Amino acid sequence: MTVPLPLCVIGAGSIGMRHIEVAQASAAVELTAVVEADADRRAVLAGQGLPVAPAIDAVPPHTRAAVIATPTGDHRDSALAAVSRGWGIIVEKPLAGTLDDARAVIAAAQAAGVPLFTGHHRRCHPFSLAARDAIAEIGEPVGVQALWSLRKHDTYYDVPWRRAAGAGPLMSNLSHEIDLMRFLMGDMVEVSALVSSARRGLVIEDTAALALRFANGAVGSVLMSDAGASPWSFEAASFENPAIAGSGEDYLRFTGTLGALAFPSLTRWGRSGPGEVEWSKPLARGAGPQFDRIDPLLAQIDRFAAVMAGRADDVLCTGQDGLAALEMTLATALAGKERRSVRAGDVPGDFDGT
Repeated sequence: MTVPLPLCVIGAGSIGMRHIEVAQASAAVELTAVVEADADRRAVLAGQGLPVAPAIDAVPPHTRAAVIATPTGDHRDSALAAVSRGWGIIVEKPLAGTLDDARAVIAAAQAAGVPLFTGHHRRCHPFSLAARDAIAEIGEPVGVQALWSLRKHDTYYDVPWRRAAGAGPLMSNLSHEIDLMRFLMGDMVEVSALVSSARRGLVIEDTAALALRFANGAVGSVLMSDAGASPWSFEAASFENPAIAGSGEDYLRFTGTLGALAFPSLTRWGRSGPGEVEWSKPLARGAGPQFDRIDPLLAQIDRFAAVMAGRADDVLCTGQDGLAALEMTLATALAGKERRSVRAGDVPGDFDGT
């Protein structure tokens, strides 16, 4: 029998509690501690029977891994502290607040020889894994169209920091889409953006239209909005988040030289007969496979535990993958701010999206 991985969760906010939940549910993990600096919050957690610690120094010494779920500004410091103890880590997305901080975390993990992953858990859904193979079957990649539009309730922005620079959908929500599209289509090399705050009238954007270029020559478009009501988003399509109403509607469309694919249903359009696939011939429609719904955070932590036990994994978002997703997310923010296209490599190391 495999010994469970002794793991702590650092940070007990909303996403931290989800990681605590799956750590308790996983047979592959032993939750050794919940690290929470706030004394009142710690008391509540202790009252729930959770093992708590005020700081990383107080975590039980047999701990070998950590999930870092603190606010983004703390990711670098907590990650470096965990790595210095020889722990493998999952850092919630984004990997850090700036590229310089993310690179510092990656360098420390490499020097210590410990696994480092970024918490882009959407990769772990079975339909995401199947989509990689399905996209390879629609020919050479041509393009992708994404529509993410979820209307956040008005009181969402009653919290002051949610109205501050950097809190719009580009920095709050886009990184999920960037990583998923990279997972399915490969590296991105350039982005441009048009942004608008017309509907909410805040200093931050509520809507953005993006154009993307991929290293393989494909291009893409993304409409992002937290002001527009629609059934089109990953959350609505996948029923992943119980706080967001599900629709089951596809929100990504991939085109290739031989056909097309809708995601996440994996409905496929392709060759209907012999000869060249071209516009005078109808495309044959094929229904996608059915998948059981899973908790992707549980799947992620189980995969992480397997890696810590020595198994290889090509699904989890590595530190380098997390850096690439952060870079293109920041590139988008910079493109919107300066009204120009931004290429990978052009983002200043200290730029934080504001």
